[in-house]
Amino acid sequence: MPFSTLGLSPALVGAAKALGYMEPTPIQVQAIPTILKGGDVLGLAQTGSGKTAAFCLPLLQALQNPTRASSRSSIKTLILVPTRELAVQVGDAIHGISQHLPVAVKTTVVFGGVSINPQMMGLRGGADIVVATPGRLLDLIDHNALNLANVSTLVLDEADRLLDLGFSDELTRILTLLPPQRQSLFFSATFDSSVQALADALLRNPARIEIAASPKTTPQIAQRAIEVDSNRRTQLLRHLIQQHKWPRVLVFVATKHAAEIVADKLRKANIWAEPFHGMLSQGKRTQVLTDFKGNRVQVVVATDLAARGLDIAELPVVVNYDLPRSSDDYLHRIGRTARAGEKGVAISFISRDTAAHFDLIEKRNAIGLARERVADFEPAEISDHAPHRAPDGIGNGNNHGNGNGNGGVKGNRPNKKDKLRAIAAQLAAK
Repeated sequence: MPFSTLGLSPALVGAAKALGYMEPTPIQVQAIPTILKGGDVLGLAQTGSGKTAAFCLPLLQALQNPTRASSRSSIKTLILVPTRELAVQVGDAIHGISQHLPVAVKTTVVFGGVSINPQMMGLRGGADIVVATPGRLLDLIDHNALNLANVSTLVLDEADRLLDLGFSDELTRILTLLPPQRQSLFFSATFDSSVQALADALLRNPARIEIAASPKTTPQIAQRAIEVDSNRRTQLLRHLIQQHKWPRVLVFVATKHAAEIVADKLRKANIWAEPFHGMLSQGKRTQVLTDFKGNRVQVVVATDLAARGLDIAELPVVVNYDLPRSSDDYLHRIGRTARAGEKGVAISFISRDTAAHFDLIEKRNAIGLARERVADFEPAEISDHAPHRAPDGIGNGNNHGNGNGNGGVKGNRPNKKDKLRAIAAQLAAK
């Protein structure tokens, strides 16, 4: 099915072709016609399914209307994302498409960690599209650099991740500043009941689109679970890197402090590693990713900041040094490898204190991995363990799939559903 059958203009079809989009993906087939008609969308599709283009293409077509595009006293389209890296990627996608269009589209990308002054200058006269992280968007609003009174389309990309990263208060304030009559689009790789609650509060008769992974699109990830004592994980990591001669490795840890410590220990072993977390400046984070993609850094030790939104081509290995807090985060982490048809390996370190948590991750993701042990790194603390076994036919190692010793298991804090109910209540009272 060509893009021309979806209602896109010849200019947008040509732009898509120039960028190598030869035919639409399933999420694009279902979402683009609805968005072009002005309808709300609740879209669920795995990472790498083309959901960014699914909303960028029709939104850019709407902005090709000369009357609409010429009025820039405020923002027309607002795209909210959870991280700086995802903001840049979405902005790059929009710029890549719009450079092939006859009518210029002003797109501004704003995020924290850098000076606010250039972003304020860039917003003079408004913008057609603003891609923003919530905190910096509110900073700009407080500086009277923009207002949201005329936003006609809101896009929440990775809506559940916005709440996971603690943006519930910011999101509440932003939503109350938007006009009630608007088009709203939710796109994410996962939708649990809490995100559904937010969608119910904000979307008007949305088209619900769920694209299940097919054998053709499911990443080829060989998942492994290696038992090791917590205090020997860094040594095992170093051993595996040296033994397998992996050119690049993305290692996930639970905290910023752990990212710094593990990266430092690897450097002392002559393995060039860099930490990657939210306390680094934007310049440093950009440089780390550039060096990683350019093979100038062999290992990046990251918090879950890197679990979504990063597209590293030909990344062969992901290591869960610390286990993620949730089963969804496990999928997002390991999804950084085996992208664009490549194969990859995802390794999780299992200690005595995290074994039960990994059982839960396996159960919720319907996988069952054999526990491995590496010679000279056999654990002294883990007793014989019978891991959860998935249903027949699942758990062959190709399925979608801590420094403080608890693997980041959830505590007694307000969950996403609690936060979303609070947001919905505030909006109802608006």
